[in-house]
Amino acid sequence: MTPIQVLHGQPTPEELATVLAVVHSRAATRAAEGPARGPATAWTTRTSRPLPPPGPHAWRTSFWAR
Repeated sequence: MTPIQVLHGQPTPEELATVLAVVHSRAATRAAEGPARGPATAWTTRTSRPLPPPGPHAWRTSFWAR
């Protein structure tokens, strides 16, 4: 983990412990999730992008917002 420095102010030991606990828990959560793949959007999540209804021109409407 990258060292953390206090650049401004004089935090109390309790304030510093609170900040470090939050940073540590967020780092542990991200490590447990695995590699980041970017934000989930309608374009990257296949489950939120239903297939167009079948038809002769379905490919034309496949990029329309649903």
